[in-house]
Amino acid sequence: MPGKINYTPNTESDIKLMLKEIGVNSIEDLLADIPEELLCKKINIPAGISEMELKHSLKSLSDKNASLNKYASYLGAGTYEHFIPCIVDHLSSRGEFYTCYTPYQPEVSQGTLQGIYEFQSMMCELLAMDVANASMYDGASALAEAAMLAIRYKQKKNVLISKTVHPEYREVISTYLQELDVKLIEVEMEDGITSISNLDAMIDNNTACVLIQTPNFFGCLEETEELAGLTHKNEALFVACVNPMSLGIIKPPGEYGADIAVGDIQALGNYINYGGPHAGFFAVNKEFIRKMPGRLAGATVDTKGRRAFTLTLQTREQHIRRAKATSNICTNQQLLALRTCIYLSTLGKEGM
Repeated sequence: MPGKINYTPNTESDIKLMLKEIGVNSIEDLLADIPEELLCKKINIPAGISEMELKHSLKSLSDKNASLNKYASYLGAGTYEHFIPCIVDHLSSRGEFYTCYTPYQPEVSQGTLQGIYEFQSMMCELLAMDVANASMYDGASALAEAAMLAIRYKQKKNVLISKTVHPEYREVISTYLQELDVKLIEVEMEDGITSISNLDAMIDNNTACVLIQTPNFFGCLEETEELAGLTHKNEALFVACVNPMSLGIIKPPGEYGADIAVGDIQALGNYINYGGPHAGFFAVNKEFIRKMPGRLAGATVDTKGRRAFTLTLQTREQHIRRAKATSNICTNQQLLALRTCIYLSTLGKEGM
């Protein structure tokens, strides 16, 4: 029997040695106490096949799928196909990164922590913002957390969100806010972008923030500077949800007055994968650093004067402050953030 189980690590001699040690002659002897009528006489499972046969069989099945290697897809809506250099897969699949967990012990997690730090640094540069965190679950949760930050910071009850924002993002935000004493109010659109006049009519001194997306769900660029100016005039926070791939061409959120910049990094080195997993980014101006959600990696110097990386400002987080934390996010999407870090490093500024 053991010889037919190709992927069982115990050899014939291993099994004999173990049986001898416990004083029985066969595996069947181990089952002697079970009545014979209760034992399976024969399991109707085909015999095992070789690795080559298995790969051929699975390839035949996968060839039936409609693949983006064969077809061009214009579905968009937050998930996009981009070329990914092979170095991204190679480095991100290393065991040191692929199977790691939260780097609570910096002395044994320097590689992971530096990966987080470099990702944060690159996102800050790309977005023209002061501080970025280690990642969020996806773009939708990042935008929802931005609204939560604004509510806490401003102590106001209204959140205005443009109807040009991805409809599923709006659903997620509604879920986040449904148990709070907060109103989520939608701003009308005009010609595919947020209506400035409608926003002007709706915003007031009880508005915590204005949430917009650019390029928006319809692929249009919002009038960001005018929207930011109107928001700040009413002493609310301006939150921009952006496609990071677009920032190689258009002005980053930090340059048109965004207080918080969020979005999804699926397009930066991560595959479509039937719609997931994704990862989000979250960046703020320095004044909001102690209010932001998620992990932060910082650089410091150890007792021997060497540069070292560690998680910092952890008193904001739920593993320390529990119910009083800025967010309930725990394990983030660090592996996908690492892929983005490698991807951006490979492309460089010219590649973006």
